[in-house]
Amino acid sequence: MGLYCVQVHLPRMQFVSLTLPPMPQSIRALCIFCLATFAVNTAQAQPDPQAQHCLALVMYWEARGEGEKGMYAVGSVVMNRVKDKRFPGSICAVVKQGGETAPCQFSWWCDGKSDRPTNKRSWARAMHVAEQVLRGRRSDPTRGALFFHSTSVNPGWRLKRSARVGDHIFYR
Repeated sequence: MGLYCVQVHLPRMQFVSLTLPPMPQSIRALCIFCLATFAVNTAQAQPDPQAQHCLALVMYWEARGEGEKGMYAVGSVVMNRVKDKRFPGSICAVVKQGGETAPCQFSWWCDGKSDRPTNKRSWARAMHVAEQVLRGRRSDPTRGALFFHSTSVNPGWRLKRSARVGDHIFYR
């Protein structure tokens, strides 16, 4: 009997790890069951409030007029960036990348205006959608996009187009 390392991956790209000392197989199985139960319960807990707030802000400012589907799409881009090594590894760091002066990743973040939501109904929807995104309750409507822009502009990007959701075009 040697040491066993068990890892259980959670929906928000986190994992729980436990190293088990030598023990009978039946006890080891019980330990693994307990760890898996803990992981499921943790995954069902409330999302990190700061991450939810940052995700809701970007969805509110970029897609509040697009409804839930548009918000899911923008939220998916943020989550895809968190998973991609070319971008920061947390939601708030992705949203705030580049700082509050241009150039930045999201124009509302560095436009010099207040970032406080003004429409209570749209903000409540953004917070709800952010929670759903963080819980992994919807599939990615952008098919892995890392970038997007409004249909009202043509940035001339030479990227692979992956989807159009409402008034936004998404790229990988």
